[in-house]
Amino acid sequence: MVAAKSNPQISLRPQDVVVLLRLCLDKEKPPTYAVLAEDVRMTASEVHASVNRSILAQLLRKDTDGKPRVLLAQLKLFLQHGVRYCFPVVRGEMTRGMPTGHAAPPLIDKLVGSNEPPPVWPDKNGKVRGLTFQPLYPTVPQAAASSPKLYELLVLVDALRGGNARERAIAVKELDAKLSA
Repeated sequence: MVAAKSNPQISLRPQDVVVLLRLCLDKEKPPTYAVLAEDVRMTASEVHASVNRSILAQLLRKDTDGKPRVLLAQLKLFLQHGVRYCFPVVRGEMTRGMPTGHAAPPLIDKLVGSNEPPPVWPDKNGKVRGLTFQPLYPTVPQAAASSPKLYELLVLVDALRGGNARERAIAVKELDAKLSA
């Protein structure tokens, strides 16, 4: 008797969200794996594995030219309803870092500030002191620092991951507008 080949379940990883968001910035002409890897501060092999996991999760497809294309409707649903459960926020102590969530654009202008310290991604080059808000992937602060558009998308996803109901509602509208543009 021959044993059937098993089909291991491949789960999404937090860095897959970062790669998907970066791909959303160039819908018409997706970047090469090398450019994508440089932009998100990962290796090309990490990005390739991420694309493959996203295809299995039905958040991406490959066109006839082999370029990955984000399935926007599915991604929006996942971000709105699943990201906070799949990749919950880990909060920590006071640190220096880069603001995220309600403390960063585009949400900072839409919400009334509070007296609590802002959520920040730990970053040695950060200029804001706040409460640690672990990013989806360790290279997120560097990737966000080099791309304001990617930074805004990551901030909105963090609001979905760790914001209150009002912050999440505003983030959903903002994400929908930015991803549909």
